[in-house]
Amino acid sequence: MGYYPGWAGDSYPPEKIDFDKYDWIDFAFAEPGSDQGLHWDDDQRSTELLKRLTKAAHEKGSKAKLSIGGWSGSRFFSSAVSEEQTRQRLVNTIVQVYHDVELDGVDIDWEYPAKKGETDNEVSATDSANFLAFLKLLRKTLPADAKISAATQSFPFASPEGLPMTNVTEFANELDWIVLMNYDVWGSSADKPGPNAPFLDYCGNSTQPEASALAGFTAWTAAGFPASKIVLGVPSYGYISRSNAQTLRQRSQHGRRHHSPRRVQGSRKVTRDDGLGVVHVASEDGGDQVQFRDLVKQGALVQSGPTSGIAQPNFVGGGGFFRQWDWCSQTPFLVSTQGQGQVISYDDPESLRMKSEFVKQTGMMGVNMFDVHGDNDNLDLTKAIILGLGLDK
Repeated sequence: MGYYPGWAGDSYPPEKIDFDKYDWIDFAFAEPGSDQGLHWDDDQRSTELLKRLTKAAHEKGSKAKLSIGGWSGSRFFSSAVSEEQTRQRLVNTIVQVYHDVELDGVDIDWEYPAKKGETDNEVSATDSANFLAFLKLLRKTLPADAKISAATQSFPFASPEGLPMTNVTEFANELDWIVLMNYDVWGSSADKPGPNAPFLDYCGNSTQPEASALAGFTAWTAAGFPASKIVLGVPSYGYISRSNAQTLRQRSQHGRRHHSPRRVQGSRKVTRDDGLGVVHVASEDGGDQVQFRDLVKQGALVQSGPTSGIAQPNFVGGGGFFRQWDWCSQTPFLVSTQGQGQVISYDDPESLRMKSEFVKQTGMMGVNMFDVHGDNDNLDLTKAIILGLGLDK
């Protein structure tokens, strides 16, 4: 599974996706408005892109969903599901798009019910209860074969008291699966960079021990959500920290960055310092995310065999970067002390294969990557996931 962001349409058209590698693709994002309608950054362009994505997926035997919300698109979720009348309007809008585009399902990415995400989001203590009522109505109104998923934090939805719910079985009855968003745990930091997507808290020293893949699986299954309906969300991007640190810190989520901005102007790139032959990672839009494909394309990561066969390729640091392994989170990071020091926390084929093997061993449903255009042209991240899951694709 993978997310396809609307802002990637120009550089990575949907027809370029290798659908043989994906069973499901989620288009990100449409946003619920104060009128309970669905809104897009560019209405005509986005809807046309969604139609192209769905058509391309169906031609290859894959399926497509529309993801609604995202980090900057969850502002009006609370009011939209707060009353029977508003829930009905939102459901009617979603179902209309479902039929118009001939979708196969819907993904709800509300960040977050009963908890503050973006600063201007509406929040109510009754959000989770209202969300459940909305899901029941959506399930009742959509065709029987339509799939409904939800992108979630690594811990269950919040109770009226603001604590993770201890019983989410009613949600499991309405949702076909959830996607644990195991990324953006720690973004950019000048002095103490941390892991973007920790697999686990191996050292037992994390100030956010609940924010790992293992902890998320444990929390949701303990609350009654079946492992067979849990999908692990993994990133195809990392975070740039302008730092001379040599290790990653297990840090809190304060000041975290997010994977789903309203608009992304241009792609992240890696440039070389003049005359030095040293890679310096930069972002065209002033942000601090960098895609795996750009780390490879510009030489911060260099492939070091194998180049054929079923074994995954190894990537080592290049251009003055050194690849290191953070044992506490079981993820890689790059360090460069030449010129302006930089640390990059990211995932590579080794870490994603490890996470995918965990998914298989625990009986989880699968893996969803945010996002498909962050992988390199050889699809090394995607292939590592498939290898870890033991699939024949």
